Amino acid sequence: MKKVTVIGGGTGSFVVLSGLKKYPLDLAVVVTMMDSGGSTGRLRDQLGILPPGDLRQCLLALSDAPLFWRKLFVYRFQSGDLAGHNFGNIFLSTLEKISDNYHDVVRTASYILKTKGQVIPVTFTNTHIWVKYQSGKLIKGEGNIDKNYQEKTRIIKAYLKPTAEPNFQAIQRINKSNIIIIGPGDFYSSIIPVLLVNGIKAVIQKSQAKIIYVLNLVTKFGQTPAYSANDHISDISLYLGRRPDIILINNGLVPLDIIKWYQSYGESLVVNDLNKREYKGKIIKADVINRNKFAKEKSDRFVDPMVRSILRHDSGKLAKVIYKIIS
Repeated sequence: MKKVTVIGGGTGSFVVLSGLKKYPLDLAVVVTMMDSGGSTGRLRDQLGILPPGDLRQCLLALSDAPLFWRKLFVYRFQSGDLAGHNFGNIFLSTLEKISDNYHDVVRTASYILKTKGQVIPVTFTNTHIWVKYQSGKLIKGEGNIDKNYQEKTRIIKAYLKPTAEPNFQAIQRINKSNIIIIGPGDFYSSIIPVLLVNGIKAVIQKSQAKIIYVLNLVTKFGQTPAYSANDHISDISLYLGRRPDIILINNGLVPLDIIKWYQSYGESLVVNDLNKREYKGKIIKADVINRNKFAKEKSDRFVDPMVRSILRHDSGKLAKVIYKIIS
């Protein structure tokens, strides 16, 4: 059975994992642990715990537990002192407080949610991502990067402070992988932080695994302004230390009203400008979008409306194409 490892976090990894868990694969995810926004950020600041948000999403994506448990882990309080907090985040934070180590946290949560695959935190170091823009502006924290809406220049440097030591299980898993899937997801707040952990880039460089990069659908303010496909590949290759072997790009038509919504915020669909002279790997084009609109939860006053996208990859379509590539 092929060992397939997803790298990232957030909604992007949730979509990939939700689809792939239905196929006969040895599946795992090496998940970012640098979230600092919303409920996760508040719990992190107040309790001094590791950020649970991305971990929770990946656990839920791989969950085969009854619907009751999955609904419980996504429930968000709407009033009182807990307003804006997610039950799953509170549960994982509590587990961390009563467990001997974070491995026990993941094992317990995986047992309860009956995960069909491994969820592996990339690090247990309590750290933050920092980015520097061409303008000279320096931003600390995933949550603040997400809120940096007005920034027009590009990120020229990303790093972790303090530096983070890798979870040995993450190193082992990458070493054993046949396929590594990167993306989709917020480029500098979900994907790049994983690659900045000490030793991760080096082990990927040496790995014999084929790397599949799922290109984002839309540019993002403060992270990938006006980025084309080639810009994404250039940046991801820098932090990976090698170029992806396969690029998966959506070629399905996006509804005009969705395009106009993004344009109203100065964003646009990612233009495919890849060609064989610049990129020697395999380029696969397929209709992999979900044409349902996704919007901010109105009940969540702690999440800015600009943080939520309204266009996403379709879990089933994406998994079908990826599995065909793997097979």
